[in-house]
Amino acid sequence: MTNQLTCNQVIALMSFYVEDKLNSRLKEYVDEHLRHCPKCREVYMQSKKIVNHIMSLTSYDEETNPYHTKQYEDFKKNLSAYIDNELDENESIRIKKIAITNPLARKDLEDMYTFKKLLHNSFDKTRTEWKNDYSKLIISKLDKNSEQIESDPFYKLLGAFTALISLIMIGFFATLYFQ
Repeated sequence: MTNQLTCNQVIALMSFYVEDKLNSRLKEYVDEHLRHCPKCREVYMQSKKIVNHIMSLTSYDEETNPYHTKQYEDFKKNLSAYIDNELDENESIRIKKIAITNPLARKDLEDMYTFKKLLHNSFDKTRTEWKNDYSKLIISKLDKNSEQIESDPFYKLLGAFTALISLIMIGFFATLYFQ
């Protein structure tokens, strides 16, 4: 393969790869990278495991699993808000109680924390590997350009020349008009 992906690129594509939403060519590049990179392969395995578990939860019904209750459904609806600390104190306590008493809820909570940690670690790795902060670089270039425009002698000379030509033209038309 001539096009090799970096770890950062593979991590960025991981969710699409796990859900099999990449085109065939890009999928081949990711496959090739995963064959040679144990770190990315581990991220893939963990991601795949979490997605499979979440998909298996949707196939449960109340008859096959006694822990799949209305309370558990409420827990699933509020799980993301709980993880992001967006719930009020009473709701957070209610979610904690459900997680303690319901093994399915506890497993979901553990998986979500694992997934969040995995994403956070991937982002931190990517962020620390950036060699340049491009936003600062662009802003500094813009500042330099604006300083150049203000202090560029060509623009000063052009302005003076325009003013001089304007004065000559005004004087010329004034003499024609008043004669």
